Amino acid sequence: MRKTGLLRVVLLRGICAICISTVLSFGLVSPPAFAFSEQQKLVMEVWRIVNRAYLDETFNHQNWWFIREKALKRRLNTWEDAYQEAQSILQKLDDPYTRFLPPEQYQSLQTNTSGELLGVGLQIAKDDDNQHLRVIAPIAGSPAERAGVSPKDEIVAINGVPTQEFSLDEAAARMRGPAGTIVTLKIDRPEAEPFEVNLTRERINLNPVFSELRVEGDQSIGYIRLGQFNGNAVEDIRAALMSLEQQDAAGYILDLRNNPGGLLQAGIDIARLWLDEVTIVYTVNRQGILESFEAGPKSLTQDPLVLLVNGGTASASEILAGALQDNDRAQLVGETTFGKGLIQSLFDLPHGSGLAVTVAKYETPDHHDINKLGITPDLDVATEPLVREQFATGDDGQYQAAVELLMKSL
Repeated sequence: MRKTGLLRVVLLRGICAICISTVLSFGLVSPPAFAFSEQQKLVMEVWRIVNRAYLDETFNHQNWWFIREKALKRRLNTWEDAYQEAQSILQKLDDPYTRFLPPEQYQSLQTNTSGELLGVGLQIAKDDDNQHLRVIAPIAGSPAERAGVSPKDEIVAINGVPTQEFSLDEAAARMRGPAGTIVTLKIDRPEAEPFEVNLTRERINLNPVFSELRVEGDQSIGYIRLGQFNGNAVEDIRAALMSLEQQDAAGYILDLRNNPGGLLQAGIDIARLWLDEVTIVYTVNRQGILESFEAGPKSLTQDPLVLLVNGGTASASEILAGALQDNDRAQLVGETTFGKGLIQSLFDLPHGSGLAVTVAKYETPDHHDINKLGITPDLDVATEPLVREQFATGDDGQYQAAVELLMKSL
């Protein structure tokens, strides 16, 4: 497997699609004429990392050196001053995924990818105009899902405060909080009047995998639902697949609906459970250099496979779906996916803070760039309004279509 020199571990996420990577230290062209304060050093480290790693080498058509010189002239007396200055220079990029993370937000993000969080259970993203806050998907079993919050809903206010000026992390921070406390979201949904929903925060265990053997007609099939690509996902999917193989499953349905993504490496490793010696994904850096991730010599199963996808299927989910579709390993049923094809890396910074930077984009094995476009399923079936108990049952039209398609391959 080949990787870019910048990335050790990468993750993709509609709201916080990032990963821990080593901090890169880049030298200045000439030494400063005076000693920087610790706060100035932090801002300069932010500038240097973006200067070397950011995907868009035009920096959103900004004079990046001029921005550095302006930042050096500002007095930064406190860490809060430094945080505000770092956020200010990053805003010039107009990229909601490249952002400064103060210590509390950075720690919360790392906790999120490790498998547990406190909050209401929403994965969110910003529109291209960096103004509208959209729901990618609610986490399965979360307060948001139980309240009926849906993919593509716009969150226009949090506790009465408009969300237009919030960064992704500021919005996420306002929705997190102690278990038992309430947060009020104002939701704007297409073809409906705006409405408010009160959500009680709770501790959410991000156990991403559910699986069981089901009998459909005269065949036993394995149903696997993957809710998120966190640190537990690969081994949980591997264990589920091995168990279903031992139970003589004849084919599989992998449900990626409302899966907002997560760790890139988890998406790649799960693809390897299904694929043999083919390309899984290409990554492209700002120099246009392609690197590829390949499958190993032997998958866990060659049994027929159908994937369920919808508008909440995003990021690492789309990498997996694209790899299986382009390599003719699986057929996709449902709706066009979310369309997030950018890769972020997370860099440690002084004083416990962090920096998320868009460092690359990805392409599917057939070189499709799905950013803002999504992946089109082989069989288009509209999403129906369902409660949690109806998912993957006889009331679920997408699931029933997937079963029918799978049965034709058995």
